[in-house]
Amino acid sequence: MAFFSDLQTALDALRAVVGEDVDALEIPAVVQRIADEKVLALIEHASVLVRGGECVRIAGSGAVAARSTRDAGHSGLAQKRGHRSTVSLIQDLTGTTRAEAAKQVRLGEALATGLAPALDGALAGAHEAGDGHAPLVDETDPGARSSAPVEHRPRPWHAVLGDALMTGALTSAQHDAIYRGLGEPPVEHSPSAETSPGDGARDVAETAAQATEMRTAWETAASQLIDEAAQRTVEELASAARTIRDLLDPQGAELRFEQRFDARSFRRWTDRDGIRHGSFTFEDEGGAWIESIIDTALRPRRGGPRFVDPDEKARAEELATDPRTNDQLAYDLMLDVLRAGALADADAVFGTRQAGIRIVATVDTHADALAGRPAVALLEDTDTTVPGWLVAQHTCDTGTITCSVDSHGNPLDLGREARLYSARQRLTLAIRDGGCRWRDCDRPASYCEAHHIDPYSEGGRTDVDRGILLCRWHHMQLHHGGWRITRDGKGDFLLHPPNSGETVTLLPRLARRYAWGDLQPPPRRFRPAA
Repeated sequence: MAFFSDLQTALDALRAVVGEDVDALEIPAVVQRIADEKVLALIEHASVLVRGGECVRIAGSGAVAARSTRDAGHSGLAQKRGHRSTVSLIQDLTGTTRAEAAKQVRLGEALATGLAPALDGALAGAHEAGDGHAPLVDETDPGARSSAPVEHRPRPWHAVLGDALMTGALTSAQHDAIYRGLGEPPVEHSPSAETSPGDGARDVAETAAQATEMRTAWETAASQLIDEAAQRTVEELASAARTIRDLLDPQGAELRFEQRFDARSFRRWTDRDGIRHGSFTFEDEGGAWIESIIDTALRPRRGGPRFVDPDEKARAEELATDPRTNDQLAYDLMLDVLRAGALADADAVFGTRQAGIRIVATVDTHADALAGRPAVALLEDTDTTVPGWLVAQHTCDTGTITCSVDSHGNPLDLGREARLYSARQRLTLAIRDGGCRWRDCDRPASYCEAHHIDPYSEGGRTDVDRGILLCRWHHMQLHHGGWRITRDGKGDFLLHPPNSGETVTLLPRLARRYAWGDLQPPPRRFRPAA
């Protein structure tokens, strides 16, 4: 009853804002005339209705999928309606894109999987009672029930995501980002045929215990991401979920990296007008290199820092007046790099900052990597996970810089009293913050400026714990809009909007937090048996 009561409350609130008998064609004009706060309230109430309706639609999509299985053949629900698949039927019913319809079906199937143990239990109870009620699922459908006994069919790890979706704690986009990002736990191999019967039984029990532990770990990770969802973007949740998956399963992370590496490609073709085209599929390191090259050269045009040395400032002014588009500049830059090859003059091609990628790894990760054990580290700008052998390779090629941080990522080696933050201090800030700390901003560290939360003109120190990374736009917003950032010791950075008593906690990048081990309780890394 509460579900539809919430929808009714939101609908009543919309009526109060827009009007009881307003025609659909009149709504845009009505909305243009109402006050700012009412416009925001209108969007919030409408979002409640959209999310509620979407939850029901997702549940329906899962039911359609269960009744349109391959085993059902031409008697399946979608097939009887003239569609080859559930996705095709849902797309036709909803008028959405195929990708959106596929997401609705995927989430609906996940919801149904989470409900299956409860349905099995209800069916078992009904059969034992012999009350004669109709079955809760169609037992003539081969795909409707699992053949596994009820007592051996626990709820899947992602059932908590389905619960959060249906109660409004997650949107469908957030659910999908976490669900796809975490993926399925690694599958433990069956006991070896060489073991004795007694050993086999013991190994079966151990495998079952490991499967339960893995399911619990993935469920714990999902629950923690649900708690973060209200303060994070969908993109950040997806990135954090992938990072957690790789941290829990470093051996699987290496396999996934190798699959992406094997999929790398460069295609060239000429169209009918004689125009040459090209298309890249990047593996992780190559993609990071290309992003670094383009971002380094074009960041003044794309919101890079203003507080730079004179040479870079001159280069920024030159780029600002360049008549070429960013895409044209990127194309010309890549051709320059290809022409120059390994002997490229860094200053001539890139300006004052040479392109490159940095890998952020904990001491334990670095030790595992050098010893050849499965390990996972992060790329500085994107928080993309990379395997340990790449850490070892870069250590051999370029060396390392040590930065001491506590368990929350706060640097322990503080900076100097110079007016501007030094390169090493900025590196420390980049490791701690991961990019712009303003809520919902995705700008990487290379696009950020170091802000003194205690004004330097008022005696503020240029220390790392009194600095924070902000992108150029948000840095200007803070200084020109009357915003303030404060911090008590090494606690959270707090953003204070102008003329308001509220505060907003500026959280570090979620993937970076989990890289420091912030999974509670910290589960062990899972490695499938060889």
